[in-house]
Amino acid sequence: MTTHAASVARRRPAPRGAGARTRALAGPVGMAAVALAAALLVRQVDPHEPGHYPPCPFRALTGLFCPGCGTLRAAHAALHGDLAGAVDMNVLAVLAVPVVLASWVAWLRRAATGRPRTWLAPPWFPAAVGVVVVAFWVARNVPALAPFLAP
Repeated sequence: MTTHAASVARRRPAPRGAGARTRALAGPVGMAAVALAAALLVRQVDPHEPGHYPPCPFRALTGLFCPGCGTLRAAHAALHGDLAGAVDMNVLAVLAVPVVLASWVAWLRRAATGRPRTWLAPPWFPAAVGVVVVAFWVARNVPALAPFLAP
């Protein structure tokens, strides 16, 4: 393919037949299946009991809590209807659930309709999320700051 032909081929939208739509739906539907299987496992196998899940490697190496520490226990509590218990284990993970679900719904809608992504987060958003995660990470390891954030 010549250089000009290659650049024209990149700009041309891909055909969107039934097969292309099915392939596009494979991603969000597959992700939902994996998430459902993981949720069923975490609902059935209590992370409070030692030996079922591997320990947090960051905590094992440093003795400190990482931003994800308590997420399995929070998911287990939430899947049993105990939202307060989930918040006690990892408030950041609980707050992230609606964002993750909304992102998945947008992905599914784009795949089903064939529309391209029309909105991107503002450039400052990833940095802001990083700042929140690091602040949470620090705060949960300094008992004088926020002892309630430790799982």
